[in-house]
Amino acid sequence: MEIRVWGPDLDRVRARVADDEHELTRDAGGWWAADLHVDHGTDYAFLLDDDETPLPDPRSRWQPHGVHAASRAVDHDRFAWTDATWAGRPLRGSLVYELHIGTFTPGRTFDSAIERLDHLVDLGVDLVEVLPVNAFDGPHGWGYDGVLWGAVHEPYGGPDGFKRFVDACHARGLGVVLDVVYNHLGPSGAYLDRFGPYFAGTTDWGAGLNLDGPQSDEVRRYVLDNAHDWFEHFHVDALRLDAVHALRDTRALTLLEALAAQTAELAERLGRPLSLVAESDLNDPRTVTPRDEHGLGMDAQWADDVHHALHVWLTGETSGYYADFAAPDAVAKTLRGAFFHDGTWSSFRERSHGRPVDTASIPGTAFVTYVQDHDQVGNRATGDRLSAAASPGRQVCGAALVLLGPFTPMLFMGEEWAASTPWQFFASFPDPELADAVRTGRRREFGRHGWGESDVPDPMDGATLERSTLRWDETEAPGHREVLEAYRALVALRRQHAELRDASLADVGVEHDGPRLTLHRGPFAIHVDRDAESVQVRRCAETVWSFSAREAWPPGTD
Repeated sequence: MEIRVWGPDLDRVRARVADDEHELTRDAGGWWAADLHVDHGTDYAFLLDDDETPLPDPRSRWQPHGVHAASRAVDHDRFAWTDATWAGRPLRGSLVYELHIGTFTPGRTFDSAIERLDHLVDLGVDLVEVLPVNAFDGPHGWGYDGVLWGAVHEPYGGPDGFKRFVDACHARGLGVVLDVVYNHLGPSGAYLDRFGPYFAGTTDWGAGLNLDGPQSDEVRRYVLDNAHDWFEHFHVDALRLDAVHALRDTRALTLLEALAAQTAELAERLGRPLSLVAESDLNDPRTVTPRDEHGLGMDAQWADDVHHALHVWLTGETSGYYADFAAPDAVAKTLRGAFFHDGTWSSFRERSHGRPVDTASIPGTAFVTYVQDHDQVGNRATGDRLSAAASPGRQVCGAALVLLGPFTPMLFMGEEWAASTPWQFFASFPDPELADAVRTGRRREFGRHGWGESDVPDPMDGATLERSTLRWDETEAPGHREVLEAYRALVALRRQHAELRDASLADVGVEHDGPRLTLHRGPFAIHVDRDAESVQVRRCAETVWSFSAREAWPPGTD
């Protein structure tokens, strides 16, 4: 591995490699380098100007001793991949399964997660979406406080552990989506600004990147190269881009467009499909409009409006941003066109919001939909799942509309058996002042929304992490087993019948009358009765599958 680092405003840069120091030379573009090669497994760090504090490489691939320590060189060619015949899997229309490595299994590693992959195969999953695995401070956390985006979190298993996980997924026919966070950096270990003008303002979650100011070309390249590495060196099949609405980018050619162009070129070179899915709060269909039609060129985007409408319909909760989705037509409107706010008034934002989706030209599979995800569960004060507010039968009703609907469906880990475990916010920052600030800030935030501060779990308490870890023994327990069987049946129906995978939104029909809803998909009619907790899937006059909570749960099992 070659030693080089960007530092356009620095006067001196040294590299500490093992126990030796080397002076680096600056080129016209602000890159510092030396004529030396660092072998795989060798530790190195940078010393800037006259500061004797060694700093990790901003482009580090491995941080075995944490985000404040030296980086370690990685030779990607040393890993023995076995997926040479993997042809890839496009995201649109696939069944996505979202999981967090640190709470998916009690082992909290890539290797322990591999042991549960056959469950996903049996369920009928196509793509495994992994929440961020980039290096962050402390052993445990959600991953959205990452500060070294190219280094895989060491407690999970480091770079080779993630490669083993991807390789094992591909061996089972599962694609891999990686959640990446380019809109902000975490509060501990973010040293990028010591090297150059990486930062420009802040977001609600931390320092934001300089994407359009002076000297921003190399900052954008930092992001583009990071995305490239996940595709090429870790063999992932898609990237989920966190909160792209928080990217401050006023350039004519935006970072997202550049990323879409680069990904398309790389897919052609690698000979397999690569996808980009954006989380966007803008309700703007241009996000998934092709670049040659003046869109951003994302392959898909998350559609929170579908979740919100279904959540309100299933639970009756109407607080906060759920208030607008109590409208009688909310579920039907989102099932037809993905967005509820399509230029309409948003009471939460106190303004009109969004624009309509052209259902004649944009396929439904360009929108990822769900009844649960990490945000909508984890960002609740107590991290309670849908199963805490709705019966298992109602959850199956919601799952039927997502899994048999016109969009790209996604499940959140454990949802398929109505897991009893919450998924609460947790972190493990070693700095006691930062830990206390996070703890206090979260309690105050939810206190302003009516929660008692004592009701909000302490994110630094190890018990919060333990509570949020899946209990796999539940899959065979009464009340959970029946939900899992229903999910398997719904996924099987989607796989067996092409009409239930039809991407056209123009052909979707919805009849909605209070607790009863019928979704029409070609010759199929999916009849859902929320109050009776029943689902009936009919093809023409024939019932091909039905579910009734009264029949699913014998007495004593609910």
